[in-house]
Amino acid sequence: GTLLGSRACVHMAAAAWGTGFLNALLHTANTFSLPLCRGNAVEQFFCEIPQLLKLSCSHSYLRELGLLVISLCLCFVCFVFMVGSYVQIFRAVLRIPSEQGRHKAFSTCLPHLVVVSLFISTGTFAYLKPPSISSPSLDLTMAVLYSVVP
Repeated sequence: GTLLGSRACVHMAAAAWGTGFLNALLHTANTFSLPLCRGNAVEQFFCEIPQLLKLSCSHSYLRELGLLVISLCLCFVCFVFMVGSYVQIFRAVLRIPSEQGRHKAFSTCLPHLVVVSLFISTGTFAYLKPPSISSPSLDLTMAVLYSVVP
């Protein structure tokens, strides 16, 4: 409470929700404007942007590619913010005088860190893997790993 006031928490939550909503709105509007010429059956269990781009028959996918670059930049900023936050958390936890208090704090933080790492690593692999190693079963496995498992 002394390091982070409620006002800062509200600002961070509003920024996270706002950027997430704006990002989703831009991608949704863009993918709805793509003409599909290879049918409308997506080989996933949900409509994922790269799968929709495979069905597109126009060069408007370049617009979506630009949006993906913007999304990656947003994700990088969020990643840097999370790393900075965890550095501050670990510094604060290491200053706790009792071993039991440090253990309790780490047992709260580490599962979250594992889930976030799993989500980021599998999502990054799913979106940035080269097309030469792409297959429907690998795409589905990666989608399940980064959307269902975490």
